[in-house]
Amino acid sequence: MSHAFPTDDEVSAFRVAVVPDSFKGSARAVDVAAAMARGVEQAFVDADREVRVDTLPFADGGEGTLDALLGAWATTALTADTTDALGRPITARYGLSPDGRTGVVEAAEANGLPLVADVPLRPLAASTRGVGPLVTALLDAGAEEILLCIGGSATTDGGAGLLSALGARFLAEDGSELPDGGGALVDLDRLDLGGLDPRARSARWRIACDVTNPLVGDEGAAAVFGPQKGATPDDVRVLDAGLDRLADVLCRETGVDVRDRSGTGAAGGLPAPLIALLDAETVPGSELVAQVLDAERLLGRADLVLTGEGSFDRQSLAGKVVDAVRRLTPTGTPVVVIAGSVSVPPEDLRGSGITAAFSTARGPASLERMRKEVLPSITEAAFHCCRLAAHRPAPPHAPKEPRP
Repeated sequence: MSHAFPTDDEVSAFRVAVVPDSFKGSARAVDVAAAMARGVEQAFVDADREVRVDTLPFADGGEGTLDALLGAWATTALTADTTDALGRPITARYGLSPDGRTGVVEAAEANGLPLVADVPLRPLAASTRGVGPLVTALLDAGAEEILLCIGGSATTDGGAGLLSALGARFLAEDGSELPDGGGALVDLDRLDLGGLDPRARSARWRIACDVTNPLVGDEGAAAVFGPQKGATPDDVRVLDAGLDRLADVLCRETGVDVRDRSGTGAAGGLPAPLIALLDAETVPGSELVAQVLDAERLLGRADLVLTGEGSFDRQSLAGKVVDAVRRLTPTGTPVVVIAGSVSVPPEDLRGSGITAAFSTARGPASLERMRKEVLPSITEAAFHCCRLAAHRPAPPHAPKEPRP
């Protein structure tokens, strides 16, 4: 099995691109990809055709993106001492590309909800400060680009904690520095950016963001996502007022109005100050991962594409990994989904760009048992998917056209 891109002297081989998401709660994308690849190879053991399998663990910018990028880069996670959303000491992971130029931070490694699930949630005090040391570690390593994945946060502080950790100061009218947490932002009067790490300004920032919520208002960060993080109706009003005040100050000091900008309400408003102060760009998560991994090139040379996720449903066709894979695969190349459960109706599948979808379920079983057997089940499903391809005559290769 190979993990590199095919060369011109390998065009006679049947090329299978394996590009799955993780099976959330059951298996990482890198392990899913390896399990699918084993099934493909087993299907071709007694075939007259040679097979080439290219694996590319994928993600949609949320949970598992760090692992997917590390797997594709063949690099290992680095760690830094930092704090969780409530300021308690933890060790968190981050990643660096092989050339050292691109760093990836999965913010939930520091400010994620699971890290504070052992205590009552404190939505007014929860802070993104712990994300800062991960960014600083990447800047210390020489990274020129920061990929920030922001899903799963416990915070609604408008990114104030992260910027504070990078040297910015959020000041009240009397000149005192505000305490951490979104609840304090209602007292924000001005910013002191004199101590902001200049390397943070010069780096390119790309934020994986798959929501379009604005920063404030009925569809904003506090109103929509605050209750998931423990915010009461009164807390929501305080947090929304604080984010509104943050938007006022950012606009006054930078000329950039982030109040109603699409996506600034993600992860408790985390993108807002990064856009205004550091010229960060928000990118759909699966698109960002595809760009970083050059997925379109690999998919463009495949004869068959296998992708998958834990649950393949209608939402899978709207911005998730399966959706990205089908859009990047040229028309005429079969795209097959392998998933723990498949609930997409045939009428939705037809014309979607997905050729077929198969469940890994071997029969009646508990969810616990399916999770324990997930990797062998994925291998078996991939074997059956590829068996027909292994024993059909090789067609002449035709030029591939991108999907419209």
